[in-house]
Amino acid sequence: MRGEGVHTVRGTIQETPDTRHPLRGTLTITDPRMLRELVGELNQHLKIIERVLSVRVSQRGDQLIVLGTSASLSVALVVLEQLCELAGTGHTLHPADVDQAVRLLSNEPDVRLADLYSDTVYVGAQKKRIHPRSTRQREYIQAMRDNALVFGIGPAGTGKTYLAMAVALSALFRDEVRRIILCRPAVEAGEKLGYLPGDLVAKVNPYLRPLYDALYDLVGQDRSVRLIEKNIIEVAPLAFMRGRTLAGAYVILDEAQNTTPEQMKMFLTRIGPDSRVVVTGDTTQIDLPRGRQSGLVDALRILGEMAGTQVVEFEAVDVVRHALVSSIIKAYAQDAIRQESWKEQARGPDGEE
Repeated sequence: MRGEGVHTVRGTIQETPDTRHPLRGTLTITDPRMLRELVGELNQHLKIIERVLSVRVSQRGDQLIVLGTSASLSVALVVLEQLCELAGTGHTLHPADVDQAVRLLSNEPDVRLADLYSDTVYVGAQKKRIHPRSTRQREYIQAMRDNALVFGIGPAGTGKTYLAMAVALSALFRDEVRRIILCRPAVEAGEKLGYLPGDLVAKVNPYLRPLYDALYDLVGQDRSVRLIEKNIIEVAPLAFMRGRTLAGAYVILDEAQNTTPEQMKMFLTRIGPDSRVVVTGDTTQIDLPRGRQSGLVDALRILGEMAGTQVVEFEAVDVVRHALVSSIIKAYAQDAIRQESWKEQARGPDGEE
């Protein structure tokens, strides 16, 4: 086992008479505190590993016994070892950590969780700690540290907006920028803004709610309100950016797939001295009218390899919401591939239907 102060010992893999779980492995953990942390309250963490990997895990004294197939047993033992190592660094394990670790190590077994969680973003006077939970989240955080313009592209739930908010707040509280500007395009997903009550600000405010939610979670609602009242943090629709120069600011454009090319160009040319910009979006969730090109897709084509710019593309494995979200995203992606295949077959070899 890697890591100082963490003591785990794997036993010999043995065969069992159970055809569904033909192999048996053991892991001995000599530190009682780490064993309790790993098992979780009422074996909650072990149950997550069992459910996701289709293995059986039980505890006998200081030993964990794992039953499964060759592939599932191998992943389960790696997950248990790495979670134990992570607990040994002082990190308190939560069910979400265990779930994400299982899905991540199933796809990327060479990743070391302790390295991921050591890359910390500290937010505010209380020094709230935000950790990357996947290799692409770590790449994303580093990209935001190194580049003036970063594109975070990928499905919902991968932490694109939340991590950008955390890095922006960290920069603000270290006096690297003077203010934070958060914006979204006000594009209706099947509904019309005109039917909503109030003036333009009231109409678009529901579209900005996810930005407020992330802000409140990171620094608390009271402090967020004070920062907004002092205009240190501004939350506004994209249309309000026209004609401005955004200097000394950390600017986050969320849901950028719903910008037009003209809006995206307008936004990107607002960047002033000492500013940093993060653009997030999901190119599979475009709500623009049919036939309108996405400004995000257009910007990636034009600026994707420009110096000072980095594009980070997230995948379903990076989803940090409920595990079901990752499965839903994969199911829709697979269906899109099938639909395209059927269309190709319907067109025939000459491309005609």
